[in-house]
Amino acid sequence: MLSEKMLLGLNTQIREEFYSDYFYLSMSAWCDSNDLPGMASFMKLKAGEEHVHGMKIYNYIHDRDDKVTLLAIGKPPSEFKSFLDIFENQLKHEKKVTASIHKLYTLALAEKDYATSVMLQWFIEEQVEEEKEALDVIQQCKKIGDNKSALFLLDEKLGLAAPGKEGGE
Repeated sequence: MLSEKMLLGLNTQIREEFYSDYFYLSMSAWCDSNDLPGMASFMKLKAGEEHVHGMKIYNYIHDRDDKVTLLAIGKPPSEFKSFLDIFENQLKHEKKVTASIHKLYTLALAEKDYATSVMLQWFIEEQVEEEKEALDVIQQCKKIGDNKSALFLLDEKLGLAAPGKEGGE
């Protein structure tokens, strides 16, 4: 079984992952409302991935014969200034999630909970990818500026990254 501190940390991380799901759905809704269907699909894909991440921890807790306690999820913002603002918010949020994962990993090592530390290594690697992806899109958005043709192409490119346009991993 997990220590009380580790169990609380993991249950809290489930909330963070599900909040990420909700946050990215909110971003998707904004993109849909602003005629950016490719970006909307991309954000739905990201939301689905975050849900999968939350379930990965959920299942891990059960695999360790412990109890999942779902915590309240806050309301995400629904208004954004621009498509650039969407991705800047995504990067800021991913950095917050990275810090949360690092804190859990440090706790696992301190408690000599090697199984949890191994499970969390997957999340550490995933966060490197998440932050890089958001930064790459931010750099492209900045290059676009007010160029509507370039925005159309980026929107189309991000839509292609979300096959099926349903989200999920």
